[in-house]
Amino acid sequence: MPAMKELVKGTDRYRQFIGGQWVDSTVKEWIEVENPATGAVIASVPKGGADDADRALVAARAAQPEWEALPPQTRGQMLRDLARLMLENRERLARVVVSEQGKPIQEARGEIEGAALYLTFAAEEARRITGDIIPSDNPDEQIWIQKVAHGVVIGLTAWNYPAGLMCRKLGPALIAGNTIVIKSHEGTPLSAFEIAQLSAQVGFPAGVINVVSGTGEGLGAALVRHPIPRLITLTGSVRAGKEIFRAAADDLKLLRLELGGKAPFVVAEDADIGAAVRAAVASRFENCGQICICNERMYLHRRIADEFLDKFTTAVKALKVGDPQTMVDVGPKVSGIELDKVARMVDEAKAAGAEILTGGRKLTEGEYARGHWYEPTVMTVADNQMRIMQDEVFGPVVPVMTVGDFDEGLRLANESRYGLSAYVFTKDMRRVMRLIRELKFGEIYVNKPGGDVVQAHHAGMRDSGIGGEDGKYGLDAYFQKKTIYVNFA
Repeated sequence: MPAMKELVKGTDRYRQFIGGQWVDSTVKEWIEVENPATGAVIASVPKGGADDADRALVAARAAQPEWEALPPQTRGQMLRDLARLMLENRERLARVVVSEQGKPIQEARGEIEGAALYLTFAAEEARRITGDIIPSDNPDEQIWIQKVAHGVVIGLTAWNYPAGLMCRKLGPALIAGNTIVIKSHEGTPLSAFEIAQLSAQVGFPAGVINVVSGTGEGLGAALVRHPIPRLITLTGSVRAGKEIFRAAADDLKLLRLELGGKAPFVVAEDADIGAAVRAAVASRFENCGQICICNERMYLHRRIADEFLDKFTTAVKALKVGDPQTMVDVGPKVSGIELDKVARMVDEAKAAGAEILTGGRKLTEGEYARGHWYEPTVMTVADNQMRIMQDEVFGPVVPVMTVGDFDEGLRLANESRYGLSAYVFTKDMRRVMRLIRELKFGEIYVNKPGGDVVQAHHAGMRDSGIGGEDGKYGLDAYFQKKTIYVNFA
């Protein structure tokens, strides 16, 4: 088992982490993990199957009663210890994230810090796990409502933030008294295994944390269909969320699904143009545009559209694309499949009449001869029903429309099956209050770039999912309620 090394070459072979032990998968097949910047295979992980799912869930179920019986403060201290170890190993973990996912190193360091923060925030909630005592209709009787664990939780994470999303689910699940089985996306499983190794050093009881690897249709489906887990929390695509919804129905499993997004970015004529441009660049091109809350489509008031586009396009052209192990602005797309998807969407938009202001092609020469590279791209479009305006790009591409007034921008922003995040720049508080009421999105950023915080609530509407994460509302989902009628006559 490789231990906390920088994965820049070689083919280290991982094993499953089940019941506190590193164990071989019964499926003798492997998934090769690729460095998206170079195309080189950097490690391999098990292509687990139904037997791995069963062993992990059985181990989690066996550990859960004793784990829930511990005082919340004891559980919280272990989460703090894990967060501390992660920060002590921040640079090594960040290099692992860069190697498997491709985000620039400064962003990967931020991801590890954010992942540790998810754990410490959950730990801080240990003393705020409260219930209720309610008066009864009967004499000498009380009604107690307690928060108790569900039991075993499955955490399924996406490839864009492999460490952060793991800890976003791990922290609240464990502080609530659940045990967990984590399956990261098969393209980016390494940081989850490395965090599992740190958890073993902390001394979590065997079976409390289990980390397994495999494909979604193989291991993922086996986990979801297994009778043991009660709660499934997914960060992933709409397609994956709907498949899990169907698969979980027979056992009436509880679901928390954070799915895709198509965030509108509306700029009114009274906006601070400089601030809006800076926010638009940051909110589109961080992590190569591979963030569910990214600025995915822009609506500019006609009075400021030319000025905004001139400044915005200039800023985008200045972005440095390159080796993510160094201080660059934009790294590679995560995979060849994802790169080809982005290229097809841009080509379709061009064929339908979109005008490319900058970018618009794959990068394939010189330092970009290996890996999965795409130019930061800005285009103007005239039809809000074009695929580029309706489907999630999840890459360094942003389409822009000019609108006649604020009402048109608001209407077009709502013309989407997604409802995760939205951005609006205006100085008019009457407009701000209108958009808060009328925008059908779970998260709205007013006059600022994106970036949710741990004490808030991250949740979407419509096709962007059900349930949510973070803060007291996100934590509450990891509990169920038990009502006790106590007669003391």
